[in-house]
Amino acid sequence: MSEHIDNTFIQHINQNLGVAHKVSRIYFQDADHRKDVLQEMMYQLWRSYPHFDGHSKFSTWMYSVCLNTALTYKRKNKKQKTESLSLVHDQIPESSSTNKEEAINFLFDAISMLSPLNKAIMLLYLDDLSYDEIADITGLTKSNVSVKLVRIKRELEQLLKEKI
Repeated sequence: MSEHIDNTFIQHINQNLGVAHKVSRIYFQDADHRKDVLQEMMYQLWRSYPHFDGHSKFSTWMYSVCLNTALTYKRKNKKQKTESLSLVHDQIPESSSTNKEEAINFLFDAISMLSPLNKAIMLLYLDDLSYDEIADITGLTKSNVSVKLVRIKRELEQLLKEKI
């Protein structure tokens, strides 16, 4: 890659780094797995960057690459045991969390219990992507995204009620 492309790639990544962190947090509770998948995401983004054609926003393309990488990584590491919701909460230090941080942790923990596709849809929705963008990334139709979001919100509401 040329130096210009290298700099452009680095700028795009730095502006959208939160995308990779959000995806890894939703799909992996273990810090070591999150670090590993983040490295894999960066590698896959670098590898596929020459194919980024600019027809979508960089963040939309990055979500697609990161979600696919996370799902592939998860399939390859099926041995990883899913932690229970209570175990995850036991690991959160109570003294350092504010009410807002605690609410965010509850939400992320609840989202992590959804199916892989539903996790992706909710993550994209929470990042204010349009239904069209979510449909492009997930391969669903716009109307299917709408229906799924209604169902996912109900499921999350139930999960959060059970926890509280």
